[in-house]
Amino acid sequence: MTELLAPAGDIEKLKTALHFGADAVYAGGGFSLRADKSMDGDIGRGIALAHAAGKKLYAAVNIYARDEDFPALTDYIQMLSELGADGVIAADPGVISLVRKTAPNMHVHVSTQSNTTNSYAAAFWADMGVKRIVTAREMSLENIRRMRDFLPEEVEIEAFVHGAMCISYSGRCLLSDYLTGRGSNRGDCAQPCRWEYTITAGGSTPLTIGESERGSYILNSADMCMIEHLKQLKDAGVYSFKIEGRMKTRYYCASAVSAYRAAIDAMEQGKPLPRAALDEVNKHSHRTYSTGFYFGGGKVSYETSRPAQEYDFVGIVLAGSGNRYVVEQRGRFKCGQELETLCANGENTAKTFTLTNMRNESGEEIDDAKLVRERVEIICPVPMQAGDMLRRRRV
Repeated sequence: MTELLAPAGDIEKLKTALHFGADAVYAGGGFSLRADKSMDGDIGRGIALAHAAGKKLYAAVNIYARDEDFPALTDYIQMLSELGADGVIAADPGVISLVRKTAPNMHVHVSTQSNTTNSYAAAFWADMGVKRIVTAREMSLENIRRMRDFLPEEVEIEAFVHGAMCISYSGRCLLSDYLTGRGSNRGDCAQPCRWEYTITAGGSTPLTIGESERGSYILNSADMCMIEHLKQLKDAGVYSFKIEGRMKTRYYCASAVSAYRAAIDAMEQGKPLPRAALDEVNKHSHRTYSTGFYFGGGKVSYETSRPAQEYDFVGIVLAGSGNRYVVEQRGRFKCGQELETLCANGENTAKTFTLTNMRNESGEEIDDAKLVRERVEIICPVPMQAGDMLRRRRV
């Protein structure tokens, strides 16, 4: 069996990932490569929620640490061990050594940030007692296959299958530090690789490099999408399929996890990729897709750095009975509009219906859900459950 590993940037995203079928989630606290530490005070709750659902939580502790970080790091690792985290994702050899000493029974996953690009480096980490290698995103399928053959059987391989790619070796970029003062490897990257660039000649006269009339995107990596190649990844020895996106939206998490859950289930059953799963990866925000470096060189998105997004997330189901559902508004929607479902039950997802009736919390009929996060009752002919979502196609 394979593992579907999803991002959990906060408790709500964690719940969403579990609801839509993730086998495990990864979350960052105060020592991860995230500027937003929204899981800091909730990591214990997140672990408890994951375990209650029979799933796992891996804690990202993947900063490049400095000496002054280690006293607090020691306490943090001890806390994660006591809370029952299923593993620690780390890149810094000093941090990995600290985990091995402080919590010797804790599984260590070597982060993609460590740039493990060859079998010998992977074997070194295995000798250090790590449980899992998160491969560098620069590796090809053939590289991974050789790495799998080189490693002890008990050491697992995890690889990214979906999400943003970095212009630098798995995140080792200093553009943000130099241009904005925001530390990319301390979780605060301003993503200058996505900016529009021009050059000038003789003062302020702009010269476009050539990709479009608006500017050039020579540093703008295409996003990764491997949904059509999961069997090849599994055959190469990948155990855990990882979706990038702890900083992405709750809707992104739901859509991506839903698509890969359906794709993995079909793969495990020897069935072809469901068309609905292939369609789903185009229904959340993304840049031009590519297969990264798995089949050769990576790809730059020269057209634009702006993500494509054809759908808006408009509501999340809180409760329901019969064909009546209480929905929390997450984007404006009105009676007469066509809405589409996104459900944990794949048979009920991507179903459209026209909204004809809506009431507010006072029981009054309304035709426009325009108040932020207001709760409304709607009639929907498609079976849904708490945690499912509604979206609307942009026109």
